[in-house]
Amino acid sequence: MTAVGVPPTTTSFDLGPARALSCRECGHETPLAPEYACLECFGPLEVAYDFGRVRREDIEAGPRSIWRYRGLLPVPSTVESHPNTNPGGTRLVEADRLAKALGVRKVWVKDDTGNPTHSFKDRVVGVALAAARELGFKVLACPSTGNLANAVAAAAARAGWQSVVLVPSSLERAKILMTAVYGGNLITVDGNYDDVNRLAQELAAEHEDWAFVNVNVRPYYAEGSKTLGYEVAEQLGWRLPDQIVVPIASGSQLTKVDKAFRELGELDLVEQTPYRVFGAQATGCSPVAAAFKAGRDVVTPVRPDTIARSLAIGAPADGPYVLDAVRRTDGAIEDVTDEEVVEGIRLLARTEGIFAETAGGVTVATAKKLIETGRLDPDGETVLLITGDGLKTLDALGDRVGPKANVPPSAEAVLRALES
Repeated sequence: MTAVGVPPTTTSFDLGPARALSCRECGHETPLAPEYACLECFGPLEVAYDFGRVRREDIEAGPRSIWRYRGLLPVPSTVESHPNTNPGGTRLVEADRLAKALGVRKVWVKDDTGNPTHSFKDRVVGVALAAARELGFKVLACPSTGNLANAVAAAAARAGWQSVVLVPSSLERAKILMTAVYGGNLITVDGNYDDVNRLAQELAAEHEDWAFVNVNVRPYYAEGSKTLGYEVAEQLGWRLPDQIVVPIASGSQLTKVDKAFRELGELDLVEQTPYRVFGAQATGCSPVAAAFKAGRDVVTPVRPDTIARSLAIGAPADGPYVLDAVRRTDGAIEDVTDEEVVEGIRLLARTEGIFAETAGGVTVATAKKLIETGRLDPDGETVLLITGDGLKTLDALGDRVGPKANVPPSAEAVLRALES
């Protein structure tokens, strides 16, 4: 269950404020290392910190990237001196037209399509690469549903590392091409993401110098999602939103945004105001939503069948922790059909000029459904996380959008078409 890529004499690492790895189940702590499972109970590990004093002014003086939060992340103090894609600093859009269409008072859209490979995955890979370099790895690798493949291939190319990327052969062509162009080792696998993930775990155990970002360095990688929460709070003027809607794949993003909000409060960087976390899934892959609705603590795996392929993880590793976070904050988890996903994409595009991939359509459509069913407060300030670019999932639109008309080259024909 471990993969070690450093000489056995190495006993300490420069990983900033990171103190240890802590089991999320039993609380047992182990020294910082390339490990991801507790040796006591086999529960998942996450990073524990000694932050010391963290000030707003020090963060604000930092670079316009996730490295402004390096004092809150498990990365070396010299992280900026090594080649990285430097993700983060994406815009928070005041979405008044979308808010009006949804029938709510205030909506903000966190538009993470502006990252280097056009998804939030650049954040987690940036942290994973920085930690992997310190831990002694030589190859950057991953199993992926698409966006992570893009981010790993690009980050490895930027750093001068080799990459090994495994994806389902059914992945959207745009995401396959966008991964292949960076020149790494892209392997397509006959099977779904869960099949690919199992294969990655086998390879991680056999190749000690391969950093599978979401397997053997997962505790560090996952912390990158916290930067979404940090940025939202800072961009709101160092305060927390009333409610936030987060898409669920593995579930790690939702749990880490929640962790970020809690850390900011504990460090007195924001006032510890109440906030509610809502999860969004596609009906064709909604095991966490099903568990929430049934009042269960156990997430039963499913076989994905949805156009939202970036969320198509049938056995989400963080599913139980998503349930904990949502219930603790008095939120909810909902799912939406593929047809609703497409309508969510179109609604965001026509109201705010933001073209989201299918995961973004899931987020918008879920917010709409939560409002209609009275679970999301229409008077609360709401943030929607849009985590990937619509150019990656053009096939999802099919023949639903296109030209209004095809006309001969005359002004009269154009005017007739506009009147029809």
